[in-house]
Amino acid sequence: MTTPGVGGERPQSPAPATRRRLVRHAVRRAALNITVLVALYYVLPLRGALDPAAILLLVVGLLAFAVLAGWQLRSILRSRYPAVRAIEALALSIPLFLILFASTYFLMSRTGAGTFTEPMNRTDALYFTVTVFATVGFGDIAPKSESVRIVTMVQMLADLLVLGLLIRAVLSAVERGQRRKTAPPETPEAAPETRRP
Repeated sequence: MTTPGVGGERPQSPAPATRRRLVRHAVRRAALNITVLVALYYVLPLRGALDPAAILLLVVGLLAFAVLAGWQLRSILRSRYPAVRAIEALALSIPLFLILFASTYFLMSRTGAGTFTEPMNRTDALYFTVTVFATVGFGDIAPKSESVRIVTMVQMLADLLVLGLLIRAVLSAVERGQRRKTAPPETPEAAPETRRP
């Protein structure tokens, strides 16, 4: 690989072996991020029912998600390998987003028997969250109470943002990062030459 800016040469893409190593590393980190998030979801205590503090936690979590997404977009733009960085970014952002809603649904299901069509454990709440995210809605678990329907609608709208805006922004950042990486280096304006005698 050539060094950018040396002799006016463009940087070349990494060798196939290097590319495979980078992708393997990104996939391992992505799998680790997903595993840690899911483990935390099952291990962290989610006690009691949904109350204003839990709603506040969801709102703060979604704000933290937005900040994380913005930070990841910047890191993709600045990355030497933007496509690899994008894999890691999406593998952290989307599971975090899903787990925020799954935790909320789990807490809401504990408020009473009338919130969902059936009682839910953590796996059921995660299953419901993923079916809403994937827009398949199997119908075996459905929101019954007005408050759960409102949170589900919020998730549906947020899903559209994540699927539409976040993924598009990540792909755009990858494209811009790759263009930046392959653009010819900027040369400083030529200073007038001084001839030596």
